[in-house]
Amino acid sequence: MHELSTDILIVGGGVGGCAAAMAATDLGCSVVITEPTAWLGGQLTSQAVPPDEHGWIERAGCTRRYRRFRDSVRAYYKAHYPLTLQAINDPHLNPGRGMVSNLCHEPRVALAVIEQMLAFAGSSGRLLVLTRHEPVTADTAGDHIRSVTLRNLDDDSDITIKADMVLDATELGDLLALAGVEYVSGAESQDDTGEPHAPTGPAQPDNVQALTWCLPLAYDPQPGAQHVIGRPAGYEHWCDDVPQMTPPWTGPLLSWDAIHPVTLAARRFELLGDPARGDFSSLWHYRRIVAADHYLPTDRPHEVTLLNWPQNDYFAGNIIDKPADFVRRYLREARQLSLSLVYWLQTEAPRPDGATGYPGLYLCPQLVGTTDGLAQAPYIRESRRIKAVFRITENHVGAEARQGAPAETFLDSVGIGYYRIDLHPSTQGDNYIDIASSPFQIPLGSLLPVRMSNLLPACKNIGVTHITNGCYRLHPVEWNIGESAGLLAAFCLAERAVPHQVRVDARCLQSFQDLLRRQGIELQWPESIVSEHQQASIAANR
Repeated sequence: MHELSTDILIVGGGVGGCAAAMAATDLGCSVVITEPTAWLGGQLTSQAVPPDEHGWIERAGCTRRYRRFRDSVRAYYKAHYPLTLQAINDPHLNPGRGMVSNLCHEPRVALAVIEQMLAFAGSSGRLLVLTRHEPVTADTAGDHIRSVTLRNLDDDSDITIKADMVLDATELGDLLALAGVEYVSGAESQDDTGEPHAPTGPAQPDNVQALTWCLPLAYDPQPGAQHVIGRPAGYEHWCDDVPQMTPPWTGPLLSWDAIHPVTLAARRFELLGDPARGDFSSLWHYRRIVAADHYLPTDRPHEVTLLNWPQNDYFAGNIIDKPADFVRRYLREARQLSLSLVYWLQTEAPRPDGATGYPGLYLCPQLVGTTDGLAQAPYIRESRRIKAVFRITENHVGAEARQGAPAETFLDSVGIGYYRIDLHPSTQGDNYIDIASSPFQIPLGSLLPVRMSNLLPACKNIGVTHITNGCYRLHPVEWNIGESAGLLAAFCLAERAVPHQVRVDARCLQSFQDLLRRQGIELQWPESIVSEHQQASIAANR
């Protein structure tokens, strides 16, 4: 067994883990970051989900490093892709012109940018990246993690890494379980949290949001184009499946009929509708990541969209704290569901012209680095969450719960974010919970485990609830959480402090927040945006 030592070990190379590595190495720390897939970047790359962002993202509401990431994605396209002059000159270029974000892009471009942003840390010896490694054990002494052992998924060898500070940036909070860290999963009870939208009765640890095995899908518009895949295993099951939800689903999962996530009324989707309607009924344009009209006529590609739709949300099973055979089964079914959606689109989906199927649709394995065209890993919306010194509930950030007041102000803020409280259908039959929130802060207390002294969460595994996970799980917020966790770890090593001291010592907290500001992290929303949001909320409720 190989052993090595480092200042900071980051287990998990997703959005938060990468941001933590950038921040900590910039402050001179030695860092090892590990990742079970072949790509760093998590949601942005191996899970193939372009960023979900708020409407102010071009002017406020993210860290300086995240803004550099966004700027670099646009610069990468302009430097390396055969774009039109109009696209090159567009300062707010949206590569895919998707409706969900101002920056819908290919997963490989995000990977290239993240590797560029980490390049100097690697070449200078501060950063070691171990892809295709997953944690298997953790050695702890009381409230301290001494080392973590990881398995190389390619050759089955083990490596043990000793570190002064350890960050859990795994997609499911795997290190929390391995190290005996106090955590929760699923839905807390309303009696516990006091949240209006929490379930009544006992806690529901198995009740988590759906995961989705995403994939990019291209469209060949040539008459007679045929790219139909083989019928996937389980196709008949998914064609007949009517989700058992409360409130009820509208019909078979593989259909154009679904539920409006906010009103829960029946709605009808279509593949190639008109995005100008602005009602998000055109699934193709919703998460489009390749827009043909950005390209010169001589190199114009087929358009590509990202399948992260209601029809391939997998809520038939929870993979947290389940036996390995159950996890394998659920993940296999999630893959079959996504491939079944592709096959249904190609062969049976009703068309406006009365015909059925779009056989010109085809998979794009080259965009995700796989052989079958599915993303390298499923898109995980909800993980284990630490039992934190401070827990963020709906009552702190939910617009309804706040009765029109802005979100709670936290004196120990380590960042900001905004997104609606957006919960997808869950594994115990809850339909969408999609409710308004207000621009919020990330309190330091939510990053501090109740007991462990040298472990920090670095993604969506912070001290949130099942409900507030719905607005703290998105790309810019996860980046901010990871970046602040990386800076906190580096700060503690430099000051010979433990993270909990930083929160309770006023001068130490002030010093740390000064560091955050110098590093380009916004600790509070501009008053102009808070006011703008409040006015819009009042107008919407009239």
